Amino acid sequence: MPLAPPEKNLVLASASPRRRDLLSSVGIEFDVLPSMADECVLPGETPEEHVVRLSKEKANEVAGRHGNSRWYLGSDTIVLRDATILGKPKDPEDAAAMLRSLSGRSHRVLSGYAVFDRQNGTTVAGVVSTKVRFKELTEQEIAGYIDTGEPFDKAGSYAIQGIGAFMVLGIEGSYTNVVGLPLCEVVEVLERIGAVRLFSRQEKV
Repeated sequence: MPLAPPEKNLVLASASPRRRDLLSSVGIEFDVLPSMADECVLPGETPEEHVVRLSKEKANEVAGRHGNSRWYLGSDTIVLRDATILGKPKDPEDAAAMLRSLSGRSHRVLSGYAVFDRQNGTTVAGVVSTKVRFKELTEQEIAGYIDTGEPFDKAGSYAIQGIGAFMVLGIEGSYTNVVGLPLCEVVEVLERIGAVRLFSRQEKV
């Protein structure tokens, strides 16, 4: 079924319900058009370069297919264990291996974001990093969590905003970044370039 053309000035180039919910939570109006950009890792790029590149490509890819809005927001999130990028698990065994590797230690969550302005052809992009520490997980906890089905569309095989919160001892940095979109930084950019205005008050006469 073809996607309906966007009607709003801002388009979220993502199928992620987490990103959609975060933007909606602060009252921003937008359309959603999932990106079809290839999410491969290029040889030699750093994790930071990877998430920023993919964020730009997602925004540009959607703008190229549906170019009747002005601003396009792309984002990409990865879990980084030391220098290893953990994506979405392929199967239960892969999810279990990821969770064991994160058990009892800290890792980083990186989210890139990019806002493409189709009117003037400019892009504002950045990356946010959050440190997350897991408790020691038992095999029973790992198996039980995988049985919930929650890990399978999540980078690193967990959702901090869901059942996976039971594993998290603490974080340093942005919570919304771990969910999938660094909301503070993204909203600041959107407001600065004129894409949104969260709080508007009429002048008293």
